[in-house]
Amino acid sequence: MSSPKEKLIPVTLLTGFLGSGKTTLLNHILKNKHGKRIAVIENEFGDTDIDSDLLIGKSDEIFEMKNGCICCSVRSDLIETLNRLMNRQDKFDYVVIEGTGLASPGPVAQAFLLENEINQSLFLDGIITLIDSKNAWNHLKDVEVAWEQIAFSHVLLLNKSDLVSHEELKNLEDYVRAINPTAILFNTKNAQIDLNHLIDIGGFDLSNVNLSDNEFLDHGLHDNHHEHESEITSVSIACSGTIDPDKFNHWLRMLLIMEGMDVFRSKGILNANNSDKRYIFQSVYMLFEGRFEDPWNNRSKENKMVFIGRNLNKKRLEKGIQSCIES
Repeated sequence: MSSPKEKLIPVTLLTGFLGSGKTTLLNHILKNKHGKRIAVIENEFGDTDIDSDLLIGKSDEIFEMKNGCICCSVRSDLIETLNRLMNRQDKFDYVVIEGTGLASPGPVAQAFLLENEINQSLFLDGIITLIDSKNAWNHLKDVEVAWEQIAFSHVLLLNKSDLVSHEELKNLEDYVRAINPTAILFNTKNAQIDLNHLIDIGGFDLSNVNLSDNEFLDHGLHDNHHEHESEITSVSIACSGTIDPDKFNHWLRMLLIMEGMDVFRSKGILNANNSDKRYIFQSVYMLFEGRFEDPWNNRSKENKMVFIGRNLNKKRLEKGIQSCIES
């Protein structure tokens, strides 16, 4: 999934269920003086409500802002809009795409990783999901896509955090981490956050794969007050021993071929046989990438991996991984 990115423009996919604060965040980007040249693509241009005093020009439904940003809307499909935007690529250094509140970000992410028409000029830098802290429980109870938006994310914003108590926010944070323990989490009010937390995060860069202890805590999903019907969750596995990377690659590829649409994301660090370097891997749906990275040095040599998806069977995953460990 990696490619030389020196001349490519990074893209941030912004998602979140209806009312989570995506439009508020986009307006912050378009109006504030943050010193970055960002192209914002919105699904519904009418939602931006841009002050005309902030505009310096309009061309082919592309609005230029005084702060260096430009804004356009998805006219028919995303690829067409991106191609139209790339004709103005001298005007921006980043792209932020608003995903529809009713859709999973998975297919869009897959398009960036597969479509040559896109990845010759752009690369997906990360997926950001806003969560309405006040109404999150209702969304998680009734709407499957709300779980998928959380599952695919690299950064999660618990927005409107000022509208709930500290205890409610802590319960929501624990619940969200049980779905996706790998994401970085922020509590926000009115979608206010430093843009440096959202762009240039290298969410799909193998060099940035680093598993913290938090990802191996048992976060639960045991809150009886918030029943849910979704089977989307995460499985964290840690084990000792040395792994044959060829066997592991074969096992994981077969898993993704058979169940790839249910394994949304995975990533891990392996102690490979006959090597003093860490073997890093990650996947999105059925797209898999793995390679040797930096040396272990003084770090503890342990195999750590996280799988996020639907109907994951931890015992079966552990059995498959054990089959790749040298006796």
